[in-house]
Amino acid sequence: MASSMATGAGITLGSMRRVLIVSPHFPPTNAADMHRVRISLPFYQDFGWDPEVLAVDAAYVEGTREPALLETVPEGVPMHRVRALPARLARKVGFSALGLRAFPFLYRQGLRVIRLRKPDLIFFSTTMFPVMPLGRLWKRRFGVPFVLDMQDPWVTDYYDRNPGAPRLPKHRLAQRMHKMLEHWTMRDVDGLLAVSETYHHALRERYPWIPESACHTLPFGAPASDFEIAGRADSSTKLFNAGDGLWHGVYAGRLGADMRLVCHAICKALVAGLQENPSLFGRVRLHFVGTDYAVGAAAKATIQPIADSMGLGEVISEQPGRLPYMEVLRLLKAADFLLVPGSDDPAYTASKLYPYILARKPLLAVFHQASSVVQVVRSTAAGDVVTFDSADTHCEIAARLLPVWKALLTWLPFRPPTNWRAFEPYTAREMTRQQCEFFDRVLQRRIHNHRSNGVLRETA
Repeated sequence: MASSMATGAGITLGSMRRVLIVSPHFPPTNAADMHRVRISLPFYQDFGWDPEVLAVDAAYVEGTREPALLETVPEGVPMHRVRALPARLARKVGFSALGLRAFPFLYRQGLRVIRLRKPDLIFFSTTMFPVMPLGRLWKRRFGVPFVLDMQDPWVTDYYDRNPGAPRLPKHRLAQRMHKMLEHWTMRDVDGLLAVSETYHHALRERYPWIPESACHTLPFGAPASDFEIAGRADSSTKLFNAGDGLWHGVYAGRLGADMRLVCHAICKALVAGLQENPSLFGRVRLHFVGTDYAVGAAAKATIQPIADSMGLGEVISEQPGRLPYMEVLRLLKAADFLLVPGSDDPAYTASKLYPYILARKPLLAVFHQASSVVQVVRSTAAGDVVTFDSADTHCEIAARLLPVWKALLTWLPFRPPTNWRAFEPYTAREMTRQQCEFFDRVLQRRIHNHRSNGVLRETA
């Protein structure tokens, strides 16, 4: 297998390149930030890249474990799993974040893998931002270029723009740490993937030395094969009784302060629907599950308090704790319709939209008009989308939502007329192809700098 290490001593592109993927969360851990890697692994070699993964052993990760996810990982992919400081002990000294607890173990194992395997590129795909500085540390030692996958903003101004929003504990301290680490790491980054174009704009504004050619916007791909695996198990759900004469709407995914506006609008529209057409909206039951990333009792509800305050406690239920991923897919398939609330942040992309489309159920989304979700839903004819802008109140959004929701309920049950040809660009294979092409461009740029300068130009 032809491969060469990307170092200042000389670079060539062989027929098959090697990529070391750093993803602290990885199956059997169930976490949102590992899905890009998980669904890309079956396709990397098709596009000239030989992957191996550096992750944290699930025994040291706080969160849901789901052994069924291991079925989605191709056999033969080299895996390197490391320890981390136990969360119980780390919490006693003031921190519990996995990225901090695992940092020294990832660093040491990364040194071993780079020496032995000589990867051409290192790819960080995670929201555990404290591990990303490893890219610069390893690059200084071995000259290997690195790419960061910005699934969320590392440093955010959301709370500056929304001063009334509830803040997580230690927010200010965490922000200072993230600003320092982000700046230090971005001095030497070779490429940036991001799920939103606005993330690139913000980073290049802060760090003007990052060229536009080093940035590529790429959502997660649609994992169609996951539904095949999920379908092998019992499709019944404990959340509701299918066929009970009610219309069960489901949303599975994060809620939070940035989604309260839409949550208020959904509740307001439902109250209005019950008043105007009780025979139609009286059959509706909404189920929100897995709405908080926190574990156990620390998980907090977002829409339930709003629903209770409007007298909808018997109509809307929220289960903040995370559910197994395959169970979520089965839940989407069992629902009568799917309801997807969006964020008040225009940059919010919600790659989780793709499983909703693949579930082939009536779909109703409520998103900021600038979100990429709007274009995806409309271009694929996969459902209805109600849009709003930053000046809209929840009452204005609710007024827009109500007639669209009423039309959907009137037509139940039905299957959306999804244009699957239009959906093809969003598949996991196509997204992996674009990802690998971007990796190739990163290496080509390094080769160009090497040839132009005699040695690879270091940005630091």
